Amino acid sequence: MTSTRNKFELYQTLYRTMAMIRAVEERLARSFMAGLIHGACHTYIGEEAIATGVCACLTEDDSIFSTHRGHGHALAKGVPPNKIIAELYGRETGISNGRGGSMHLFAPEIGLMGTSGIVGPCILQATGAGYSSKLMNTGAVGVAFFGDGAVGNGAFHEGLNLAAIFDLPVLFVCENNLYATEVPFSYASRNTNIASRASNYGIPGIQVDGNDVLAVQAASSEAISRARTGEGPTLIEAKTYRTRPHAEGMSPTGVYRSEKELEMWKTKDPIPRFRDVIISDRIMTEKDLDQIDADVRSVVDTADKEASASPWPDKKTVAKYVYKESK
Repeated sequence: MTSTRNKFELYQTLYRTMAMIRAVEERLARSFMAGLIHGACHTYIGEEAIATGVCACLTEDDSIFSTHRGHGHALAKGVPPNKIIAELYGRETGISNGRGGSMHLFAPEIGLMGTSGIVGPCILQATGAGYSSKLMNTGAVGVAFFGDGAVGNGAFHEGLNLAAIFDLPVLFVCENNLYATEVPFSYASRNTNIASRASNYGIPGIQVDGNDVLAVQAASSEAISRARTGEGPTLIEAKTYRTRPHAEGMSPTGVYRSEKELEMWKTKDPIPRFRDVIISDRIMTEKDLDQIDADVRSVVDTADKEASASPWPDKKTVAKYVYKESK
């Protein structure tokens, strides 16, 4: 049974992580509008509970593979805010030295093995990480974060099938936010229950409320424990919703979703929802949570100033990292 102290630490960590993701993403959205970000910017606002709940169960030895909407995963895995912001500003101090931008974040030293704008490859990469872990008996788990649009990709079938037949330590996390860019999942698939597809591969499939961080954390903890003990992969479908546009600069509503739908989902925002749970369970007070919010805003303000003051990459190094360099 979880002690009161352990529950306090868990709730505090989950809340702070979600608050940090939200604060960074809101800052980046404003920076994009101010012309400070060169290139695309896909924010994770509204989906914070998923990355937070999953990554709370991982260690630095576990590997995660993400998508074009990867800032939240990077922050939840432990990348400092200033490294994310500097990367999107194209600065040398960014997590990819200012060369990757929003969609190419790498921090292998803490298990962030990369984000990518290509749909589906993270599923195969996480399967490969699980295969490697099993061969070397490291006990590490590979995690793939992907959207509902990726389940129509051949990589979904190949990855889940391979992980299943070899009982690989892999967690497949589908962040079903109902739209692939602006295409409704209900239009793109006759079977909209993604978790049910796990039965095709003989593995567990779990559908959770992706806006309930405790539900995500509990499902992930069980799945990761199964993976570590040799019981194979799990598919988690986390139902959620992004309240920002697909990418900054695009319209948040229009022909593909209504203002009414957007406003309805905002009432299910995972952060105030978890805040209410914490207060009602008497884990922390409103004042305690306000202090966390203030601390997070201070960290993000400092991170933004550091990122803005950081140097641009040296032009002489433009070809660096393009080809393998001889020693």
